[in-house]
Amino acid sequence: MREEAMVDTDELAADAREAFVFAYPLLLMDATRAQMTATATPTAIAAPVNQFANLPTLPDASFHTGVCPNPDTLYSSAWLDLTEQPVVLSVPDTDGRYYLMPLLDAWTNVFASPGARTTGTHSGDFAIVGPDWRGELPRNLRQIDAPTSMVWVIGRTQTDGRADYDAVHQVQAGFRLTPLGSWGRPSTPPPPPPGRPVPEASAAAPVDQVAGMDAETFFGRAARLLLDNPPRHADAAAMARMRHIGVAPGSFTWDSFGDRARSAIAGGMADGLAEVEAEGRRPRGTVRNNWALLYDLGQYGTDYPRRAAVAWLGLGANLPSDALYPVTRVDADGKPLNGAGGYLLRFDSGQTPPVHAFWSLSMYDDRQFLVDNPLDRFAIGDRDPLEFNADGSLDVLIQHRRPVSRVESNWLPAPAGDFNLILRMYWPRAAALDGTWVPPPVTRVD
Repeated sequence: MREEAMVDTDELAADAREAFVFAYPLLLMDATRAQMTATATPTAIAAPVNQFANLPTLPDASFHTGVCPNPDTLYSSAWLDLTEQPVVLSVPDTDGRYYLMPLLDAWTNVFASPGARTTGTHSGDFAIVGPDWRGELPRNLRQIDAPTSMVWVIGRTQTDGRADYDAVHQVQAGFRLTPLGSWGRPSTPPPPPPGRPVPEASAAAPVDQVAGMDAETFFGRAARLLLDNPPRHADAAAMARMRHIGVAPGSFTWDSFGDRARSAIAGGMADGLAEVEAEGRRPRGTVRNNWALLYDLGQYGTDYPRRAAVAWLGLGANLPSDALYPVTRVDADGKPLNGAGGYLLRFDSGQTPPVHAFWSLSMYDDRQFLVDNPLDRFAIGDRDPLEFNADGSLDVLIQHRRPVSRVESNWLPAPAGDFNLILRMYWPRAAALDGTWVPPPVTRVD
């Protein structure tokens, strides 16, 4: 045990705080992976390691499993284990239909994003290769190097309403994962990697699981995960702090610390959790026309507080080049959006959201759930039969009451109380990415 009198507890606490913020996304990814792979056969939301879970329907107002559910795309999610060998991701020809397959490493960075934007909509086979594998791939495979052995694939396929389900299900059926050792053989579900049995599911949400860990559990698990999910060279300073509190890849020397040191580390970890949560609640992004715009998601460099906050707020963020999600909770005058009023979102002629794929405006209540309404309409966008004004402008009517004097085709129903809006822009054009174009303000009209 280290000599207690020689321990600088303030320094230990400070290092533990920063080490917690640094490692938080890694632990949250691991807890999420364990929960989403705790099944022997694929379901709509869970699947064994190296297999897809395909969501078959879009969420509606009864969906309360997660906040801000996406009403535009059907998800195909998979957790890869690359410790033994590469895994081949096969995608079908989608006949021009937009899809994306962002690949997140264990630290939540998007390191590749096969799909319509980057690789087109023709069929293809991608070998996703872990950091420790050495070998040669068949020539007909395109190699994607993964920085970590844990990888989360969060596929999304454009879905034009319920009538489009059958076509999308055919696309989802064409998304396949094959361990390299089985490539070229008849397709069968891959077995779990050796020594990795089906995990037990926890009833608690992953974010609550991590928040409930003590220092010995958190940093001990971080040490284990670092073996197969190495940090980058740029993380050397953060790893020095990890080592100062006893954490190295594969080992955590908790038992070498005395009571004062352990208390300091535990206190520093608690401060780190408070920092992550505070950073997650803090308004983020550039605010223009009272819309919050985030141009810096998906890759975080050494900005560990931002990386941890985004993970805490909503694990699995896309690259802005794949999707932008401006958010607003207030009108043009800065007052909260509320169903007691009526609002217009007017796009001037030629100024609808600039995208290569499609856009939609989604409605959420004050709990971030979709809003029950007589049309079962939870979003409105360029795939809907919108009516434009004579001058080419477009008015989206946002209110709780059914419209009387305006066209119902342009109505996005709101709840009776407070609400917020998310403008989803898939494959945004340069004008959206560089800030030349921003959403117009939401104007109260009654």
